Amino acid sequence: MIGAASIGALRAAELAPFGMLGVGSIYASYVQGEIDGDDEVAVGQAPDGEWNALTWPVVNVRHALQLALSAGVLDGERAADLLVALRAVYYPQRTTAAVWAVCRRHGESEFAEWLAQRRARDVHFADLKRIDALAAVRTALDGQTPPAVDIEPRVWQTAYFRRWSNAHAHSRVDGLDLFTADRLIYQQVFDPEFSTTWTAYLEHRSLLPAHGDPGLPLDTRLAMVTGGDLPAHSVFRPPVDLRDEETVALLLAGETSQDRLDVARYADALTLARRTRPGFSVAAVRDDLTRRTLLETWRCHEQQFDTEASARGLVCGARAIEEAKRLMPGYLDDVSSKKKELTGAR
Repeated sequence: MIGAASIGALRAAELAPFGMLGVGSIYASYVQGEIDGDDEVAVGQAPDGEWNALTWPVVNVRHALQLALSAGVLDGERAADLLVALRAVYYPQRTTAAVWAVCRRHGESEFAEWLAQRRARDVHFADLKRIDALAAVRTALDGQTPPAVDIEPRVWQTAYFRRWSNAHAHSRVDGLDLFTADRLIYQQVFDPEFSTTWTAYLEHRSLLPAHGDPGLPLDTRLAMVTGGDLPAHSVFRPPVDLRDEETVALLLAGETSQDRLDVARYADALTLARRTRPGFSVAAVRDDLTRRTLLETWRCHEQQFDTEASARGLVCGARAIEEAKRLMPGYLDDVSSKKKELTGAR
């Protein structure tokens, strides 16, 4: 099995010990630890079956900057600053128009014009993913195996591994065994001040970026990317590693002992629902019920739903609904108990 150019390169780097063959520069970058995660190669595509990429992946952006550096169009410092700004644009929004706009905003119109001219002559200019994909095809057709590379063992921190590790992260607090993800989503949903907590986390990540980029205050980084026109939560969406104690401490800064008791109770309610309701699953929880619960809890209008979800680190309303569904059995139990108390009081 051969992997190259995109997610295949990442998988080849992960599965090389099991015989998967990696080809190309992108694969080599994953192996050497220069890049990690699928955000490096992700692109936006049209929903109607067209295969053409509509946006620039980070690997192509970096390759174009390296070519400009070699051509004397940019120096190292300017290329590095431009890479930080361009990779900060969310990948489905990193269109060619967005690339030009970021370049102009940073005073790099000369680079934008140079790149546009090269692309006009060759539509595939700086397309590193295409170069690697063709190399993989040639390798498969030739039946030749590239020379083996001595790879130093390392721990791979892919997006899928983070998702798995986040789902299993847990700790014992106040005598309770709690999953950290359950504690986090409870705060994201029920803490009225969690948007402030999320901004503090973004500030922390801006000062200590994960890829070795220079640390900057969040406002400064935001001004570099957008001119300050957009809130930070809509521009920066760094991955969360719930194994990291500092990250957990920041995100759960507003958690109380009562919150932890509620998290344990909600987890028990979810387990009971799974055991006693045939066919029950979290995915089967009604979207409209969860949406209505979130709107009432956050006290926001429908038009503000996506913005509020984003401000709480949940990206968008649809993602918030999916994440909050696991809380619904416990929440509905609370509502039912309160109704019974009111009825009894009468």
